[in-house]
Amino acid sequence: MNAYLEYEPEVFKGKTVLLPCDDPEWSNFTKYFAQNFASLGLAKLISTSYAPNSKPKEIPYQPTLFEMGSPDFDESKTQENGKIFTLWRNRNGDKVIDVDDLEWSYLEGDGDFRSQEITGLRDEADIIITNPPFSLFREFLSWIIGGGKSFVIIGSTNAIAYPEVFAQIKENRLWLGNGFTSGNAYFATPIEKKFAAGVYDEKTGLVKFRNVSWFTNLEHGRRHEPLSLMSEADNIKFSRHKNIRGFGYQKYDRYDAIEVPFTDAIPADFRGKMGVPITFLDKYSPEQFQILGLDRYVLDNPKPGHRFTVNGKETYARVIIQKRGGEA
Repeated sequence: MNAYLEYEPEVFKGKTVLLPCDDPEWSNFTKYFAQNFASLGLAKLISTSYAPNSKPKEIPYQPTLFEMGSPDFDESKTQENGKIFTLWRNRNGDKVIDVDDLEWSYLEGDGDFRSQEITGLRDEADIIITNPPFSLFREFLSWIIGGGKSFVIIGSTNAIAYPEVFAQIKENRLWLGNGFTSGNAYFATPIEKKFAAGVYDEKTGLVKFRNVSWFTNLEHGRRHEPLSLMSEADNIKFSRHKNIRGFGYQKYDRYDAIEVPFTDAIPADFRGKMGVPITFLDKYSPEQFQILGLDRYVLDNPKPGHRFTVNGKETYARVIIQKRGGEA
């Protein structure tokens, strides 16, 4: 969140923030905004969870002591209903609105974001921030955009290639946020299962997920920082990538653009079309480059729906870009 505060210190001032698809009792999302409620200048914080019975059955669930110790605890609702936590007023008399002033109750339904109940909360909010189910990412993003809301959400980097997501990126209505280092995100999980070597950290209890990004329509300064790049000639002479150093850039078989397999190998002085990895978008500055399309969806792709090829071999997904001020 600091990336957005650095760009606009009052980005959250007077705003209602909704954290859906969350578990308010455990969530660091809820904790962060509750602890910083006053300093951020929030008007209201709303955090909701799914009902345990709406989750995959292999996920174990046991009500917390916090919930069970509350006079509002309901043995049936704890399984069938989601929960809602709200923060908007000082309740304990210390004249500071913080995490100790959170109020909670059961939702009427199971907390599904598609329900009328949660959609009503969406309409009340100004900014939506959460880690939605990756399998429902397209539907969740459409739900947010349909409400015309600002958002900062987590998703798989591969979601960039979804047509409906990429269309938003191309039109500069959505961009990547201040990302995870090397696309690696770490999550706590209650599921007891075996993970591949290097994925589960026994000391922290966290599981590493690769290729994870933030998606947002909130401005942050990083996306306006131009990439520092070498010229085409200098890349051919000095690139650290052996398939470019001494060889140069290959052209696609049936599309008028050069293949640039690494973001740091984009030639600064090339004026034509270039195909670059989708990870380029993590460093994309709209003032420096124009996004023309995604390989399989560009209008002049000779084989619509297919990746480009170089010497008959299909490339990975490529974003087609052109330097600002380049050829039409």
